[in-house]
This record gives sequence, structure tokens and C-alpha cells, in this order.
Amino acid sequence: MAMQPWFTQAKLGIFVHWGVYAVDGVAESWSFYAGELSREEYLAQLDRFTAANYDPDAWADLFTRAGARYAVLTTKHHDGVALWDTDATDLSVVKRSPAGRDLVGPYADALRRRGLHVGLYFAHNDWSHPDYPTVRPAHLHRPWVDNRFAMPAPGAEDPAAFERYLAHVHRGQLRELLDRYHPDLLWFDGSWERDEQQWRMGELAASIREHSPDILLNGRMMGHGDYLTPELGVPINPPDMPWELCYTLGDYWGHRPDDVNVKSVRELVRVFAETIGGGGNLLLNVGPRQDGTFVDEHVQRLEGLGEWIARNAEAVYPTGAGLPYGHHYGPSTLSADRSTLYLFCFDTPREFVELRGLYNKVRDIRVLGTGEHLGHRVVGGFPSRNVPGVVRIDAPVTGDPYATVLALDLEGELALYRGHGEG
Repeated sequence: MAMQPWFTQAKLGIFVHWGVYAVDGVAESWSFYAGELSREEYLAQLDRFTAANYDPDAWADLFTRAGARYAVLTTKHHDGVALWDTDATDLSVVKRSPAGRDLVGPYADALRRRGLHVGLYFAHNDWSHPDYPTVRPAHLHRPWVDNRFAMPAPGAEDPAAFERYLAHVHRGQLRELLDRYHPDLLWFDGSWERDEQQWRMGELAASIREHSPDILLNGRMMGHGDYLTPELGVPINPPDMPWELCYTLGDYWGHRPDDVNVKSVRELVRVFAETIGGGGNLLLNVGPRQDGTFVDEHVQRLEGLGEWIARNAEAVYPTGAGLPYGHHYGPSTLSADRSTLYLFCFDTPREFVELRGLYNKVRDIRVLGTGEHLGHRVVGGFPSRNVPGVVRIDAPVTGDPYATVLALDLEGELALYRGHGEG
């Protein structure tokens, strides 16, 4: 299928890791998988998961203020606990927790009321269902996955049980999400414990697209997804296909009281600019408390990022990837018609800002957020050998506290010199 244009122009999505793990502030699913506590102790958190102050309209308003165009909610993590009333198992917050209601439908409705696209996270694996840990892949590329929550001991395989899991739990729950909530995007995780043939990923992707032709599937589909999902670090060499960086506000995904290293607005602006400068989206994660509310500091950070995006919206959407490294000391983006170049300056510009290898003449230079117009001159170059000089842009009088953006209106579409110079 063709990439949906809304996705490549969304630029910012909000990832929401919400589940029973927020009750005691433990690692989502991994805490019992790694033996930090028993699965019984982990699932006992269900008794205290209330969603008492869950306000999906307030969530959607916050995401809008942050500048996001879509969000992704963890409908079921590796622990197998569903946030909706699934018919496939009894392990849901609807049946087993004081929350006692569907949490996915109100989220989807609230996003759509604000024009945001609906993403649903779904774990392929399920460390709580007895039919899941019943087969082993042909090759264990990651030895740590040889865990009894994930697969049986050698010689104890039960392929028929895994087929039941695929048909009634995995496929069954996905059909429920598609039929009930009509997501724009499915964000998969947890495929690494089986091989492609065991999951029958090609067949799964085809059936999802037949059901929902306009849906997007993330890259954790063993070659059958629509875009890549690097995690926690901006790629040095951005992929040459659509991509999305999933990134945390603090150190963890789900809510944890000890998660005190919350990134500053300046850090978030930097990683956001680097991501969109490389042609990607930022999927920025926030973990609500068990009652459905966000930590005040997280709200402030999202709002701060959104205020910067609003001041510099022209450089954010609709734009594409900017200059390759080496032309400007910082990220950049390019307008849809490729005639306006946006330079991001993380440090306060002093005296001048340099741009190298630009063939185009520059008609005008503006500072986004203030409207100040800047002078410039071209220094050096070797015109007879078709080597352009360096564009030196006067530093603005007033910059942005987080990142100053300069808009260069060019004559014609961007044209760059990529040679080694002439002697």
C-alpha cells in the first residue's frame, strides 16, 4: 500500500503506556518476566487499577496543545492485560479491575473529536496466556528469550496450543480492535519470540489491510510493516523510508514514581528538530498514573514543546527532510515546494550563521517567531568551477530560548553542491 500522507506530515505523536503496572510503579510486563516479582504479584495490581480520573478529552486536549497529530495507546502489553472488554480472554481491566469499563473506545472518540489520528499498540506476544508459551522458534537469536513465560522447555512443544493462541487470542483480539475502534494505525510489538513463519506475518498483514485498506502498520511486522521504529536514539543516518523515533519523557515507559530524570523542554525541542530534520516523526511517550492522570511535570514539558512548535509551525508542517550533514551546524527542514529552507540553531547565533554548498540565490531570510528580517552575504566560492561560496547570515537581534529557526526563501527549488572543491 502507499504510505498515508497524513503520517509523514504528522511530525509528532504521543505514545501512552498505561496499564496495571502503574499501580505499584513497576516495569511494564518485564518486571515479572525478569523475576523482579512473581506474575501473581504483578497481576494482583489489577485489584487496585481504578482509572478513576481518566478523562480522554483532557488527554486529547493536552496532545493537541503539544502539537501532536496522532497518539498511540497500549491496548495490551506483553502482560496480556487488555484495556478493552475482549471476548478472547478474561484478562482485562473491564472484567478484573475496579476500572470496570472499556478504556480504548473513549480514547479513540476523544482523539477523533479533535482531528487527531488514532493509533493502537498491540503486543503479539502474551506472557499470561497458557497457550502462548508452547512453541520455540527454529533459531534463538536472543538467548534471553528462552523464558518459560515465552516458550516451553525443549521437547515440551505443543503446536496445537499455539494455533489456538493465534486463532482465538492474537487474531481474535486484533479483529476486535479493528471492528470496534477503526484505528488509523496499529503499532505492534513483541514479535521477537517467534519466527516469521510461526507468526505468519505476511498473512496477518494482508488480512488486516483487506479489512482496513487505509490502515498503517508499524515496522515490527518482520518485513511487512509500512515504516521503521528506531527507539530512544535519533538515527545518525536517517532511513530512506518513513520512520518514527519512539522516545521517553523520562527514563521509563510506564508511570514510575522514581522516574525523576524528566527531559527539559530544550532537550525535547532538540530531539524533535533532529528527528523531523531527518524526515521522521517523534513518538513521544508519557505514562499516566493508574487513575488516568499525568504527572504535572510531564504536562508542562508537553505544553512547552507545543508552544515552541506553535511559534515555528511553518518549519514543522508541511515540510520534508532538510540538508545532509555538513551544510549547516544543526538540523533543517524544507518546505513542500522545496523553495524555503528552515535552519534550526540550537545555540544563540553570534555574529553570523553559516550555510555551505547552496547554489540558489537567497531572496529573503526571516526569523520565525519574531518576523525579523536578516541580511546575508556570500563569501568565497569558485564560480568558474561551479563551486558556490558560503552564505553568511547576520545573527538575529532576538532568538528563541530553545532553538531559533531561520527561514530562507530561495530562488527556485533547493540545489546543493556535494563535491570536494576545486584546486
